[in-house]
Amino acid sequence: MSVMLETKNLGISFGGLKAVDGLSLSIEKGQLYGLIGPNGAGKTTAFNLLTGVYKPTMGNFFLDGEKLTGMSTIEINKKGVARTFQNIRLFKQMSVLDNVKVGLHNNFEYTAAEGIFRLPRHAKVEKQMNEKAIELLDVFGLAGEKDRLSSNLPYGKQRKLEIARALATSPKLLLLDEPAAGMNPQETQELMDTIRFVRDHFDMTILLIEHDMKLVAGICEEVTVLNFGTVLAQGETSSVLQNPEVVKAYLGD
Repeated sequence: MSVMLETKNLGISFGGLKAVDGLSLSIEKGQLYGLIGPNGAGKTTAFNLLTGVYKPTMGNFFLDGEKLTGMSTIEINKKGVARTFQNIRLFKQMSVLDNVKVGLHNNFEYTAAEGIFRLPRHAKVEKQMNEKAIELLDVFGLAGEKDRLSSNLPYGKQRKLEIARALATSPKLLLLDEPAAGMNPQETQELMDTIRFVRDHFDMTILLIEHDMKLVAGICEEVTVLNFGTVLAQGETSSVLQNPEVVKAYLGD
């Protein structure tokens, strides 16, 4: 298997605080990989480094062999990295369909003039975007909700919509930040099925942050554990979750 994401000694400091310090990991294409650790361990900061929200103060990271360090959020997204957020960030007053269409900007374009004057190319591209968006929504069982405001969807469906919008950018790597946050056990089980389906159906590589250890143990093949910004443990999921140092980091002495 070839490597999709590689980080080498990646880190960032805020003043004297090293929020992430020397993160090195390697994720193979098609892998479901977990990034876990106690609150404040640096997990979301690592995601922000991988998506260009923050610029690293040390190290580098590579997507499918290409160095992305220092690129902007937009550039990194166009290279093939998409993410969701712990707190769902949908366009609440836009329809379900339009939320997904926003994510299609990497694949469909027309000029401002073509849009203003409703020229034939504008109509053609809009039709293609509608068809592609509905196709994605259908995969997640949301096609029948396409005209609803996203804010009116139940929580579990909002999470699915956020994933669908991320996939609309045609990523190689999907970053999921605590996708099970706020979900009940049934919704979490459905989410696990959805994540597996996304990996298999879209041939996707997935890196996820999650506190629900049942979900992590159920779908992640390997994990990296962060604690105070540094790597505490790495490897096959079941072995890492039984590591006494990992248990101690979560539960204390």
